[in-house]
Amino acid sequence: MEILKGIKNIIFDLGGVLLNIDPKKTIEAFSRLGMAQLIGEKGLSYDHELFYQMEQGKVSSEEFRNGVRKLFSGEVTDDQIDTAWTAMLLDFPANRVKLVKNLRKDFKVYLFSNTNAIHVEKYHSIFRIQHGFEVSALFEKDFYSNEIGYRKPSPESYQEIIRLSGINPEESLFIDDSPPNVEAAIASGLKGFWLEPGQNLENLFEKYL
Repeated sequence: MEILKGIKNIIFDLGGVLLNIDPKKTIEAFSRLGMAQLIGEKGLSYDHELFYQMEQGKVSSEEFRNGVRKLFSGEVTDDQIDTAWTAMLLDFPANRVKLVKNLRKDFKVYLFSNTNAIHVEKYHSIFRIQHGFEVSALFEKDFYSNEIGYRKPSPESYQEIIRLSGINPEESLFIDDSPPNVEAAIASGLKGFWLEPGQNLENLFEKYL
């Protein structure tokens, strides 16, 4: 595989790459609760500062819920907010678990996701229930934007991942389904691969399944 030539480390994005997600489910769940402000032509918009702050760990889960609550016309509970906010998180297919395990025989494998504390807790729970072990055990290290304080595609986010992992960026491949994230990774010295719509890892790494 040409993209793996000279590569010793692979850094995966999470949602849309390893984890199946459906953002429309969160849009619909928030809509049913009475939120209209964040629903536009592009679907769920993260233009609201609150979501950026949550993904950078600048607000707590409680502060996030209280901020989201202000976007509703009626009363909503913490559980209703959490359920709607995590509705987009679906499953981590068994064949991708197998793929990561097999890749680890030849590479150091990392995870880097733009996410937030509520999603991390839910995603870890989904994985634990589905596969019977902790998702962190799949990777050398799993990095989350809310924990490192920077989100993709900021240059600082990639620099922090490189620093924390100790990897040589020239020997490291970053895979994401967002072109701006891949472009920023390349600008930071990493190799990059855009997982285009319709592509999946199973086809890309067929020989590792």
